[in-house]
Amino acid sequence: MLTLPNLLTLSRILTVPLLVALLWPAEIGARWTTGYMLAFGLYCLMGITDYFDGYLARAQGAVSRLGIFLDPIADKIMVGAVILMLAATRDISGIHIAAAMIILLREIAVSGLREFLAGLQVSVPVSRLAKWKTAFQLIALGALILAGAVPQFPFVQLVGIATLWAAAILTLVTGWDYLRVGIRHMD
Repeated sequence: MLTLPNLLTLSRILTVPLLVALLWPAEIGARWTTGYMLAFGLYCLMGITDYFDGYLARAQGAVSRLGIFLDPIADKIMVGAVILMLAATRDISGIHIAAAMIILLREIAVSGLREFLAGLQVSVPVSRLAKWKTAFQLIALGALILAGAVPQFPFVQLVGIATLWAAAILTLVTGWDYLRVGIRHMD
């Protein structure tokens, strides 16, 4: 069912390779600030489509199984690709890799847990705290991309790192919440 909301979701998935290409260094240790600026614009556009696909689906009564399936996948693909690229370009480095790993591991674990629980016909709604986690995560990654475009403003990098850690902490809390629900349904 290729409705406008589903097309917006698919566009996010199909745009990830372009986002990665814009962040890809021409050579190890190189930084292409124009690429980062274009990547930041594309990342923001992807975030806007993430908002509108859900909004339009609900407003038009066009919520579909395909959309319910693809939307979280699109988010995880985008977040995972950006984290990997920012780690590869050393925009996330040192101890801050731990925050990025916490986010990636939780995304994988919760996806597996949701799949397991869906097989048992147990629904786990997204909590308000998980929505805050997502907001911090998206702000962090956006700020870290923007920091690569404007290295003359180091506070942008600091905002990115601070919100990355805030997202990682919320990731642990919300991951634990999902795990507690899941454990109740395991043998």
